[in-house]
Amino acid sequence: MQGLRALAVALVVAYHVWFNRVSGGVDVFFLISGYLLTGQLVRAAGRGPIRPVHRWSRTLVRLLPTAGVVLLGTVVAGAALLPEGRWNQTVREIVAAALFLENWQLAADSVDYAARNNVASVVQHFWSLSIQGQFFLAWPLLVALVALVARGVPARLHAQLTLTLLGLFVASLSFSIELTATDQPFAYFHSLTRLWEFAFGGLLALWIDRIAVPRRVRLLLGWAGVAGLLACGFVLQVGTVFPGYAALWPTGCAALVLIAGDTGSRRGADRLLATRPAQYLGDISYALYLWHWPVLVFYLVTRDQEEVGLLGGLGIIGVSLVLAVVTHHAVEQPVLRLRLGVHGAYRLAAAGLAAVVLAAGGWHLAAVQQGVPQGSVGDADHPGALALLGEDAGQAPVLPPPVAVYEDWVRVEQWDCVPLARFPMDACTQPVETPPDKRIVVVGDSHIQQFSGALVPIAQQRNWQLTAILRGACPFSTASEVVPDEADCLAWNSAAAEEIADLQPDAVVTLATRDVRAGLTEQTPPGFVEQWWRLHDMGIPVLAVRDNPRFDFSGPDCVQQYGRDSQRCGVDREAVYAPVPPYAELAEVPPNVAFLDVSDAVCDTARCPAEIGNVLVYLDDNHLTASYTTSMAALVEERVLEAFGW
Repeated sequence: MQGLRALAVALVVAYHVWFNRVSGGVDVFFLISGYLLTGQLVRAAGRGPIRPVHRWSRTLVRLLPTAGVVLLGTVVAGAALLPEGRWNQTVREIVAAALFLENWQLAADSVDYAARNNVASVVQHFWSLSIQGQFFLAWPLLVALVALVARGVPARLHAQLTLTLLGLFVASLSFSIELTATDQPFAYFHSLTRLWEFAFGGLLALWIDRIAVPRRVRLLLGWAGVAGLLACGFVLQVGTVFPGYAALWPTGCAALVLIAGDTGSRRGADRLLATRPAQYLGDISYALYLWHWPVLVFYLVTRDQEEVGLLGGLGIIGVSLVLAVVTHHAVEQPVLRLRLGVHGAYRLAAAGLAAVVLAAGGWHLAAVQQGVPQGSVGDADHPGALALLGEDAGQAPVLPPPVAVYEDWVRVEQWDCVPLARFPMDACTQPVETPPDKRIVVVGDSHIQQFSGALVPIAQQRNWQLTAILRGACPFSTASEVVPDEADCLAWNSAAAEEIADLQPDAVVTLATRDVRAGLTEQTPPGFVEQWWRLHDMGIPVLAVRDNPRFDFSGPDCVQQYGRDSQRCGVDREAVYAPVPPYAELAEVPPNVAFLDVSDAVCDTARCPAEIGNVLVYLDDNHLTASYTTSMAALVEERVLEAFGW
């Protein structure tokens, strides 16, 4: 068992370090956890009533001390090494990890487009430990309940627990397959999509001793399982197809190794997995798994890299192994040797949790202090986009403060929001005190959402009312432009067009182009034009806005790492914007469409920088900050009025 665990963690670490993706190792952990705990609980039920409180105390003693040490180390290293823009996200996730809720934090982020653009956190890998912790909490209750129904009769307990686990297996696997097909990022972190893996391990625990397999067959099964695990991460894109039916591959391979068992043969896979190095790696596997990911992330951050080379990868693994060995011998083993008793275990867990929460809280207070703005957009020190007209900004602290930059979104969800009639998302309307003179719909993806920050001051001054119909990564088109043929994006686009037809606004604002990158990749997709024609047929004017550039780095992180004047934190204008925009070369543009070229509002004559007029232009690698687009209002107002003819 230790050898199989060692193989799983070795694969996870290797795939993380060199391929930035996981193998099915975590699925193997889940299966092994189900296998071990189910067997222990069934044996305990044969000796008398199961006492979940005692079980939980032992689990906390095994899991929390090591996890607490890793989280405390991450707080210290994170405060010293991470860009300030990543502090708030990391603090949230550290607290979630300490409470065994990291998977739900990541699941929530997966359906929140703003949060989904966060970079990988240093504790993201705690999602699997969180699911295991939830399993260790629920499983003793489940087996205790089944044992109670079975009245302690072993045969009856075996039969009823088998039926229960089969039901959980089928229900959870079915749910996993369905949710993975419709919302894979959410499914990846959802606890119930992984429940079948624990049930699978539990079924093996109940039946493995009753499976009679010839020795030669067991030899083949063992090696087939090991080979399958080794191949899994190379063949499957785990980050995009798991869990679903794809997770049957690593769990099935692990089951083969377990069924093969102790073959007693020199040619058996179990002989390899039973060697002393494999056994020791299995002993330290928990600490190794927890340490390797923050070491990897800190390495990438400090080296300003997205990938790891051979020497860097070996160094990361070496450092992780050293930390794991020290933690195993200095924390894990001494704590397990303590005679704490039930109450002592809970006191130790409470103390460890308090230490992590207090450390994270202190870091959060530092972030709050750093996040206090020193000035406001539009004052003499922070002209933002107006600096492009020659206004001298002088030297002043940048806005938004770097620690809060990832949260600098145009918050349309704070407006008056109601569900769309034909799709389960909201349309949000700006509150007004008097009947508006004009009603304008802003429709499209997150880029037009951020641009709407420039429209808000204009609307407030001229008594317009804005309605935002938005879906991240789904521009207003008749096609799914970002993810080809994405059903939800297609359905939303259709629903958005029909919602606009119902509203009959005075104008619509949407994107004119997309994919503005180095290499002059900007385009106006045919689907954009088709939607414009639909609006033309409704008699609705359209203002189509040229998109802002996208980069291969985070603007605010670059500014913090290399300085506010660094040339590394921008791009030559001619590399991303052609002199003639793509929509100007279209054969047929509907007469209801006017265009707004914002290239002069996000770039100077030569460069598209990360900071203009003491205001950060971008909140990540492609989204304008709400602070900057607010500063664009005075720059684009006359062009907006001219485009609408108002």
